[in-house]
Amino acid sequence: MSRHPYADMTKQQLLEEARRRQLRGRSRMTKSELIDALYEPPKYDAAARRRALEKRLDSFVDHTRSCNWRSVEGHPCGLPAIKEHERCSLHGGIDAADIAVPATGRLGFDTWPQLLRHIWLASYDIDPIGLDPAVAEMFWHVANYMYFEYFRVEVEGVENLPLQGPALLAANHGGAALPYDAVMLTLSMINEMSVPRRPRVMGTEVFNASPTLSHFYRKIGGVYASRADAAYLLNRGHMVGVFPEGVRAFQKPFSQAYHVQRFGRGGFVTMAERHAAPVVPVAIVGSDEVHPALFSSQLLARLVRLIWPSQRVEEMAVYLNLIPLPIRWRIRFLEPIPPSHAGTDPDPLEMLERTEAIRTLIQRNLDDLLSARGSAI
Repeated sequence: MSRHPYADMTKQQLLEEARRRQLRGRSRMTKSELIDALYEPPKYDAAARRRALEKRLDSFVDHTRSCNWRSVEGHPCGLPAIKEHERCSLHGGIDAADIAVPATGRLGFDTWPQLLRHIWLASYDIDPIGLDPAVAEMFWHVANYMYFEYFRVEVEGVENLPLQGPALLAANHGGAALPYDAVMLTLSMINEMSVPRRPRVMGTEVFNASPTLSHFYRKIGGVYASRADAAYLLNRGHMVGVFPEGVRAFQKPFSQAYHVQRFGRGGFVTMAERHAAPVVPVAIVGSDEVHPALFSSQLLARLVRLIWPSQRVEEMAVYLNLIPLPIRWRIRFLEPIPPSHAGTDPDPLEMLERTEAIRTLIQRNLDDLLSARGSAI
């Protein structure tokens, strides 16, 4: 965490600064009250953050050279090549399943005709699990309006994320009608990392049972919550995001907001050990308040199971609002926890102890983020 800018000043120095600013009631304040009164957190500037993102993404593309891919009929690609490569991001210039670089080096509606052309031609490969980099890029551009302007997501600890190799991100799950936390987690990494790595966030049956929803979920980078999908990605050096609380957290009432539920039986720890991947704990503030849940209904859960019999939910939350509230989000990536016995299955007792330690660590950081956030809106 960043150190408070006035923490090292004496009370006399603080009083002089308060006098300079004509702060009322300064003589009656304690040192800690003076620090809080003087501190002005930097204003959130969505436009500046977007410009920084555009500059960072554009640095991966060489606009002086075109991709050397050609169709069977001889039509050129027309997209710029990735730097130090002969092809664009769609045709093998990078591993699009792991690194998210826009095909033109930037995001924007004006780039969509080129993307739609390549989608129509089916000129590029889709990853075996279903990721379509062109569709994911278009969704990225649209979702960024919610990330920058609506939720105003602020991120800490992005330097803790590995720039290469496998990793398993374990985050607290929000009680919301839609998986906003999965989307914001993904965007926080591809928007903020120096190398925009693409996490493949795992979802449960509800995002895989519907034909249309399941196809779209996979096209934008989501994966089914199965060990086979996780093993495939980790073995190839990708990053996988999981919400160990599962459905219980997704449906919890607002009275339990940011109370991290039990992390199941710790299967994510076993997966990380087996595939020699570090676990990166993630604390997310914002998702529990987007759609406050009034109560849980067993009747609604039975109706859901009539439509999707494979669903395991016993209760479904009834939410206060249909339109998401403009909550200020905070995401904190904690230091990676390396595997203790890489390549093996851990002892069951050790697995449960490490799982609980990670849950406690996330809870502690959630409490810290909430205390420092101030107003939610």
